Amino acid sequence: MRGTEAVAALAEFMPVAHGMDERVAWGEVEVAWKTRFPSDYVRFMEVYGSGVISDGISILLPSLQAEGYPYTPGPGLEDETSIARELWETCCDEADFDVDLESIVAWGVTSGADIYCWAATDEDPDRWPVLTYVRYTDKMQLHAFGMAEFLRKVLGDAGFQEREISVTLGEASFVNWRNRSPR
Repeated sequence: MRGTEAVAALAEFMPVAHGMDERVAWGEVEVAWKTRFPSDYVRFMEVYGSGVISDGISILLPSLQAEGYPYTPGPGLEDETSIARELWETCCDEADFDVDLESIVAWGVTSGADIYCWAATDEDPDRWPVLTYVRYTDKMQLHAFGMAEFLRKVLGDAGFQEREISVTLGEASFVNWRNRSPR
């Protein structure tokens, strides 16, 4: 599934009412990251934006968006990517697959210290599998589908959710960072 179709399938599980277009300057982001991003991530940023799913999963905004960036000086793609790459170096010996360290790009984190990434292993970003680090297992897993499909499975499949997230999620919801109340 690609961009619009994948995010539309996700919307069946998670309302878009509190989403907001981030108006990301994708050309600039792609130059800075030296790559295009998967179309489902681009579409997710247009429909939902950066924010929190069910008070447990934070979807990260590209680090380039410094003005008004919601998590400054907190985590962004760049910071979480560095952490994910460090984790890969400690976990890779136990994995039954190989991923080039430089191909790891983080796109989300959980309140339970899980990190969700892409393994940028193909010239076509829509073919990048999701790479997860789940804290309670202290392992990385590779999934042969994209970000929106991964999130749909986390929200719609209790067994998958149990294996792939270190926190308990409530009802599927999304709140853009602009709409979150300060804690």
